[in-house]
Amino acid sequence: MTDPDRPVGGISLAVRWAGRLLCWSLAAAWAAAAVDLTASPHLGWWDALWQLPSCLTCASAVAWAVLRAREKSAGGGSDPRTGNDVRTEWDQAA
Repeated sequence: MTDPDRPVGGISLAVRWAGRLLCWSLAAAWAAAAVDLTASPHLGWWDALWQLPSCLTCASAVAWAVLRAREKSAGGGSDPRTGNDVRTEWDQAA
C-alpha cells in the first residue's frame, strides 16, 4: 500500500481506484447474491442484473492485477524499508 504522506499520481492513483472498484464490486456481488438467494425476485430484469457485479468483480480484479504489476515494475510499489528496519519497528512496538 502506498504511503499516505506521499503524493499519489499516475499509475499509483489508477491502482488505488482499481482496488476500490474491486472491493465495492465484490461487496455488491455478495449483496446481489444474498438478495437472489433469500428473496428470489421474479422480475424479468433481475436475472441479468444480479450477475453484473460478479462480472465487474472479475474484470476489475484483472485490471487491478495488471496495473499493480505495472506499478511494481516501474518501482512505484516497492517498499524502501529493509527487513532490519521493519524488525526494529516491531521491537520498538513490543
